[in-house]
Amino acid sequence: MQATNVTLGIPNLNNMNTQDYIELEQQYGADNYHPLDVVITKGQGVWIWDIEGKKYLDFLSVYSALNQGHCHPKILAAMIEQAQKVTLTSRAFRNDQLGRFYEKLSEISGLPKVLPMNSGAEAVETAIKAIRKWAYKVKGVPENQAEISDSCFIALLQQDVDLEQIQPE
Repeated sequence: MQATNVTLGIPNLNNMNTQDYIELEQQYGADNYHPLDVVITKGQGVWIWDIEGKKYLDFLSVYSALNQGHCHPKILAAMIEQAQKVTLTSRAFRNDQLGRFYEKLSEISGLPKVLPMNSGAEAVETAIKAIRKWAYKVKGVPENQAEISDSCFIALLQQDVDLEQIQPE
C-alpha cells in the first residue's frame, strides 16, 4: 500500500494504484465475487475509465442494470431533484411517488399489479412465497405442508405458474 492517513489509518486514495485498491478490497471484503483486475473510477454513457486513465467500452452494463449508460443526464437530474426533496422513505410510510410509479409500471407491463424489489434476495423470497401460495390455492397442497427445496423451487418455476391464480382475496 501507498501513503496512509496517520489520523484514521485510511489509505491516501490519491496515491493508490490498481494493485493497492485490489489489495484493500481483498483485505477487508468477503470473498464472494471474482472481478476483473480493473478499478473503475468514472463512467459516461457506454464508456468507463479506470484509475490509470484507460478508457473501456462497458459491455457488461452492470449485467444490464445500466443499459441506459453511466451518468445519463435525465436520470441524474431526476435523482438530484428527488434527493433534494426526500432521499428515501421506508416502506413503513407511504410517499407521493410510489403509487404513480406502480401505475406507470402497470401500464407499461400490462399487468394489474407490480412488486418492485430492491435486491435479488427479496425477489427470491417473494417468489418462494408466491409459489407456496400457488401450491396451496391451485395444487391443493394441505395448509402448512408445502416444502420448498432447491429442486422443488426450480421445478415449480419451470411450470407455467399463473400468478393471477394466487392474487389475495
